[in-house]
Amino acid sequence: MPFGGTGVRWCGDQDAKPGKYHVEWTVDEDIAWGRNAKPAVGVGPGVRPGGHCVVLRGRLNHTVDGAAVLDFDGSQILLDLAEPLPEGVAGTWVELFVEREKIALYPYEL
Repeated sequence: MPFGGTGVRWCGDQDAKPGKYHVEWTVDEDIAWGRNAKPAVGVGPGVRPGGHCVVLRGRLNHTVDGAAVLDFDGSQILLDLAEPLPEGVAGTWVELFVEREKIALYPYEL
């Protein structure tokens, strides 16, 4: 189900027609709390343009190896952290502010 829209890098067939696709999201930017990651204003997944960046809203969780995962309406986006997350952030709704060139979509078939 759509929950927003913006423009990011498409890594599939450049001649692909508009439509529904299963995609893997990648974020090629280290996440730093207070800089490009903040508490979400609302709840629920979302994506929107944010001036020079893209705003992704989802639930943020830790991984066992010290990275993080943004649960984006069932899609898991693996994130690298610039520094450990503050206490109490895991499991909360957050917004990530990422330059659009640093986000890519890779389509796949089920």
